[in-house]
Amino acid sequence: MSEKMRLSYLAWQGRSATIFSAWHPAALKKNWPGISLSVVIALAATFVSTAYGGPQLLYALFFGLAFHFLSQDPLCRPGINFCSQTLLRTGVALLGARVTLEQITSLGAAPLIIVLIAVVSTVLMGCVVAKIFGRSRVEGLLSGGAVAICGASAALAISAVLPKTKENEQFTLLTVVGVTSLSTMAMIIYPLIVHFLKLDVTTAGIFLGATIHDVAQVVGAGYLISNHTGEVATIVKLARVACLVPAVVAISLLYRKRGEVGDVSRSPLVPFFLIGFVCMMLANSFHLIPHLASGWINDVSRNCLVLSIAALGVKTSFQSLASLGWRPVLMLVGETVWIVVLVLVMLKIST
Repeated sequence: MSEKMRLSYLAWQGRSATIFSAWHPAALKKNWPGISLSVVIALAATFVSTAYGGPQLLYALFFGLAFHFLSQDPLCRPGINFCSQTLLRTGVALLGARVTLEQITSLGAAPLIIVLIAVVSTVLMGCVVAKIFGRSRVEGLLSGGAVAICGASAALAISAVLPKTKENEQFTLLTVVGVTSLSTMAMIIYPLIVHFLKLDVTTAGIFLGATIHDVAQVVGAGYLISNHTGEVATIVKLARVACLVPAVVAISLLYRKRGEVGDVSRSPLVPFFLIGFVCMMLANSFHLIPHLASGWINDVSRNCLVLSIAALGVKTSFQSLASLGWRPVLMLVGETVWIVVLVLVMLKIST
């Protein structure tokens, strides 16, 4: 066995041990105060979202910010870190149960090409816009990936493989706020664009699925037009979600090569949670997951992401978000406008 293979094997072994040790009863007992705090915040966000409408993740983030004073409490801190790291990766891994290979291939070549070009070009545009506004390439990849792939979920997944700094963590939260807010606005505005441009129900589904950031808002916007549009939009959106794996692997390889992810010998080549994502997607594709269990898995995935967002909110203050300034907001808006215009142009060319 070569030295490189041996180090890779040790990285996998170390990562596996870390993941399973986080779920050990003794570790959970130590983490319980922080987990309980995140659960209470998540429940409050869920209640407000269900009763009054609005994005659940955004509420969880804002409620979490209100409890920032507990972020350095020695009792709460371990559980907060557990939710913001381990539960985050668990939630992303379980997202794979939403996607099947059959759904993706059923779209045909043209929509898949549109999705691929839109995703790649938007991530690259994120880097360009970041350079224009004097921000780091990390922020460009994070914001571009969130806009290009699946909003808050993509932002959280990408942030998991980026260099761990306080600034990156703050920008992740701002990205989550930004893409969630833009998705909610898009759910209302984009159907009006569809009506103004007189797009047919299938083309409208492709447009909505290829441009709106978060899955829930894609579904909402699609079914506002018709059931067929909603189905097409959802499948196109899931094709974008499937791009999460190669995107995160590529970013992980980039920063691993640059030596900016800590000890490279202890950093796995492919993040463990992405292997989980692929396994869940393949299991769902070959109908190994019962329909009822698939619904449960999706609920668990969503709950893990809500808990992780709540914990990330606790770890950040309003002052730290405000200190990032207006440039990151314009970055997200610019990337959103880019993907909308690009997809409309490609749809016009292909029809």
